[in-house]
Amino acid sequence: MSKNSLIVYYSHSGNTRKLAKLIAEETGGTLCELVPEKFYPDDYNTVVEQAKKEIQAGFKPELKTKVKDISAYDTVFIGTPNWWSTIAPPVATFLESYDLSEKNVVPFCTHGGGGSGHIEAIVKKSCPDSAVLSVLSVYDDTARDSLVESWLKKTGVK
Repeated sequence: MSKNSLIVYYSHSGNTRKLAKLIAEETGGTLCELVPEKFYPDDYNTVVEQAKKEIQAGFKPELKTKVKDISAYDTVFIGTPNWWSTIAPPVATFLESYDLSEKNVVPFCTHGGGGSGHIEAIVKKSCPDSAVLSVLSVYDDTARDSLVESWLKKTGVK
């Protein structure tokens, strides 16, 4: 696999950010945090309810983040918290906004007990002309170098 990797992620609590940074360290890839125009509330219960409503409505928030040249990357890691068994709305916006055809797309997620939910299937549906590799699902903030390295080797990324 190429060393031209982009690690795109949305993180609300910091867990997905921690995992994205570990992946960047292992791959030498470029980090890109998705920042919505309007921030989500800090309060857990409030953000859970807002996310549920947005997901049910198919809402895709505007992003402050822009990737200048997506064609420079042939591997794109997609990181998200598991919200209601799916990707966070800012990640949905990214997937809709960029053509990832013929790229290796590698999903990863953090969760509070829901595993990877339908995240891999949703990424595959959003990227029909991409090679979507197996999702890495990490509970809470338990990401470790050894776990990431093992997953990268298993998927053929490293």
